[in-house]
Amino acid sequence: MAYNYYDRANILIEALPYIQKYSGKTVVVKYGGNAMVSPDLRSAVMSDIILLRLVGINVVVVHGGGPEINEMLSKVGKQSKFVDGLRYTDEETVDIVQQVLCGRVNKNLVATLNRMGGKAMGLCGMDASLFEATVKDRKYGLVGEIQKVNPEIVTHCIEDGYIPVISTVAQGMDAETAYNINADTAAAKLAIAMKAEKLILLTDVRGLLQDPSDEETLIRIVHMSDVPMLKKSGIIKGGMIPKVECCVDAVRAGVGRSHILDGRIPHSILVEMLTDSGIGTMFL
Repeated sequence: MAYNYYDRANILIEALPYIQKYSGKTVVVKYGGNAMVSPDLRSAVMSDIILLRLVGINVVVVHGGGPEINEMLSKVGKQSKFVDGLRYTDEETVDIVQQVLCGRVNKNLVATLNRMGGKAMGLCGMDASLFEATVKDRKYGLVGEIQKVNPEIVTHCIEDGYIPVISTVAQGMDAETAYNINADTAAAKLAIAMKAEKLILLTDVRGLLQDPSDEETLIRIVHMSDVPMLKKSGIIKGGMIPKVECCVDAVRAGVGRSHILDGRIPHSILVEMLTDSGIGTMFL
């Protein structure tokens, strides 16, 4: 459908109150899934982030890198192993996780943002002790549970005009080691520590669905009081459980809103943040 000048103006007018509402506020975006793998989707996400920063919204990017880690493990002849959905991380694997996440993936994202006109700064969870963690459970190996977040370095980056891009490796508190951290959890913990207005988790599904086989059954708004019933009825299940728990924990700890968005849809961040209709599931 072709848009005339009036339609385009209306789109901008619709965005205005949201820009005014969120200007000067912090939004933490967990970036992963197909949105990282597809060049077109990656470009759309990066342009969304740059636009939000240009209109005065402080965007913090927290990223994973599962496919890139799998690729590197395969190159060195090491098989990926998962326990309860978490990557089993022995000493060799944590070295590779650190090299891939803090190195190639992080710096490629920073370079992409800079190339597209943004001003990005790459950080990992060990920089300035941003994430401090202890071992989660020995059955997962060197997978950590964040015990403390020191967000000052992120705040300084924002104050200096940068978009912080953060990889999810933490500094050990109980051992001289790095810990692999789940990116959803790290994003939620950081959003809480920074008193963020929003936490956005980009995923490969539309959001929370009444019927997982039917994407038209999207549940657009979830109140905290709805969550126990949704779990009991089996609507929140499987891999959606930890994502919902991250969103719930963030809102209960003071984050204004949290969202699960479909990263397969180009510009889903802008549609959710700057339009009346939104696009994913919002927790409030």
